[in-house]
Amino acid sequence: MTTTPDISGYIGVNPQSDFELTQIVEKGLPLESLSVLKDKGLTSAEISELVIPARTLKHRRDRSQNLSAEETERLLRVARILSFADKIFGNPTKSLGWLRMTDDRLDDRTALSLLSTEAGGRLVEGMIWQIAEGMYT
Repeated sequence: MTTTPDISGYIGVNPQSDFELTQIVEKGLPLESLSVLKDKGLTSAEISELVIPARTLKHRRDRSQNLSAEETERLLRVARILSFADKIFGNPTKSLGWLRMTDDRLDDRTALSLLSTEAGGRLVEGMIWQIAEGMYT
């Protein structure tokens, strides 16, 4: 059983268990996983802001390295929220539109910008749950 069975299409690998996902985080995802996020609609600038700075990415590519454990965890957070939003909104265009829209309840920030931290990710996840339950617009 996996914790988030629907994120495999957002990270480029398909962990079969929570333990396997833990091992993936420890080893770091391959850089190709970033391309999967791009295919899901994130821009290079968004990936740079949320997962790995462009300069660090260049160094990782030059050295043929995987993402670090911390970068992998950030990528997983973004993938989890994107997957959840796509499920609730029904398609990536609507979910990315909502994630990119500024909200006065977020001090005129976007929900997407909050995904740079775990606390922000949990806040956005809660907001999406509220939308799913009809309590938030």
